Amino acid sequence: MVVKIITEIKLKSVPDVYLSETNMNILQMKYAVEVAKKGSISKASESLYVAQPNLSRSIKELESNLGITIFERSTSGMTPTKQGKQFLSYAIKILSQINEVERLFKEKVQLKQKLSVSVPRTSYISDAFVSFSKTLTNEPCEIVYKETNALRTIKNILTEDYKLGIIRYATHYDQYFKEMLEEKELSYEIIATFNYVLATSKNSALASKKEIILEDLNSFLEIAHADPYVPALSSAYLKKEELPDNIERRIFVFERGSQFELLSENPNTFMWVSPLPPKTLKRFDLVQKQCKNNHKQYKDLLIYPKNYKLTELDKKFIAEVKLAKEKYLGS
Repeated sequence: MVVKIITEIKLKSVPDVYLSETNMNILQMKYAVEVAKKGSISKASESLYVAQPNLSRSIKELESNLGITIFERSTSGMTPTKQGKQFLSYAIKILSQINEVERLFKEKVQLKQKLSVSVPRTSYISDAFVSFSKTLTNEPCEIVYKETNALRTIKNILTEDYKLGIIRYATHYDQYFKEMLEEKELSYEIIATFNYVLATSKNSALASKKEIILEDLNSFLEIAHADPYVPALSSAYLKKEELPDNIERRIFVFERGSQFELLSENPNTFMWVSPLPPKTLKRFDLVQKQCKNNHKQYKDLLIYPKNYKLTELDKKFIAEVKLAKEKYLGS
C-alpha cells in the first residue's frame, strides 16, 4: 500500500514532458541534483566519487533524453535554467520519496501519520489546532500547519503537497471561488459564515462606546493583514475594497502574535477579526465590539483534492475546527 501511494504521488506530480519514453534513471536525477547543489561538475564529482567526464556525459545524456537544457555552462560553473529549475524541483521530490520507501522497508520503521493544512490567520482555527494537538497519540506523526491567504492555500494544495486547506473570502466572491475550485478539481465545504468584529484594547476609547459606527474609527490606527488576495483582481482594487478609505493610518502585519501585542499595548489601534475566543481576549486584555454599519460577510471554506481520501488525522482536525466554530462563532 505504501509503495502504491508514493508511486501515484510521483506520477501525478511530474509534468507529462518528464514522463515520456526516455532513458532517464534515478542515478541521473541524483547527479543533476548534486551538480545544482555544488554549482559545478568538478565539485559534484568529488562529493559523488564519480569521474568528471562520466558525470558530464551523464548530465548531457539526461538533457538529450528530456529534450531540455538543465544547466547553463559558464566559466563560473553550472547554473540551472528555468526549465532546469522546474525539473530539479520534481527530481528532488522523487528522490526524497524513494529514500523514504527505502528507509521504511530497510529499517522497518513505523509509518508516520501526516497532516498538512493551510489556513487563514484566525484564532478559532488556531484554537482548534491546539485542541487537535492534544488528541495526538504516541505514534510517529508529522504535522504541517501554515497560516496564509486564500491564493497561497489553493497553491499549496495544487503544487506543494498540502492535503487540506481553509480559505477565507468575502461572500460576494462566493460564485467566483466555487467556480475556480470546481475547475481545479477541489472539493469544498462551508465551515463558517460570519461578520467581522472589532478587536481593541480594554483601555481604548472604543472599548467604552455603547455603539460604534465606521466613522468612529477615523482617528484610530488600524492593524491589517498584509496579504489578503483574490485571484484575478488587481491588488489596488482589492486593497481599496478590503481596506476602506476612511482609515488613513495602518500597520500591516503577517503574524498573529504581533497583531495581538500591538492591539494590547497600543490603545489607539483596532483590527477587524472573526470573533475571538474569550481566553485570547483575556490573555491580551482585549475587547471585541460590533460595528453597527459594517455589513460585509465572510466565509471560511474547507478545501481538498477531489481524489483525496481524508485520513483519520484529517477528520480529527476538521472535527476540532467545527467544534471551535460552534463554540466561538455560533451555529
